[in-house]
Amino acid sequence: MGPKRLFLVRHGETEWTITGQHTGKTDLPLTEQGKNQALAIAKALKGLGLQKAFVSPLQRARETFLLSQLSIPAEFDEDLVEWDYGRYEGLTSKQIHQQNPQWSLFIQGAPEGESVADVGARANRLLQKVKSQTGDVVLFSSGHILRVIASRWLDMPASFGAHLALSPASISILGFEHQAPAILRWNSLPYAPS
Repeated sequence: MGPKRLFLVRHGETEWTITGQHTGKTDLPLTEQGKNQALAIAKALKGLGLQKAFVSPLQRARETFLLSQLSIPAEFDEDLVEWDYGRYEGLTSKQIHQQNPQWSLFIQGAPEGESVADVGARANRLLQKVKSQTGDVVLFSSGHILRVIASRWLDMPASFGAHLALSPASISILGFEHQAPAILRWNSLPYAPS
């Protein structure tokens, strides 16, 4: 049967989200603002009847989940870890484009990191786990992997994620329009952006 709705929560602010550095496997904590954003997420998710959480094991997603105060079963899942940016880890898009002006993560992937197909395969595995659940499910992770998960939910290629921007500490909701997979809400911010 699968979930009725799938909530996607991008982690709160980190030092590297402020500077625009690509943060894949670098395990950064939330800033104080990121913690405040996570508390706003807690208010937004309260009382929604979520049944299960899948959480990236990286601390920025773990902290966001813990601060959400959801009293539901949670599973930490490696398939939710952010894209491995390889040689581009810690660089900004501007720095990357100075080295490779034509670079697009959703087309070329990351040198010495993951390809678009690699991340798409992880998204597919995660969605198989989600689809075995009943009721509403929530994922806590990072921007690029969540964009790929949304693409695959919609039966679009992983590269479609290039068209789905996600802000830190945003909530998005996937579900169905009649029988077709659909975006019900995208990039909703439960706090006032600074």
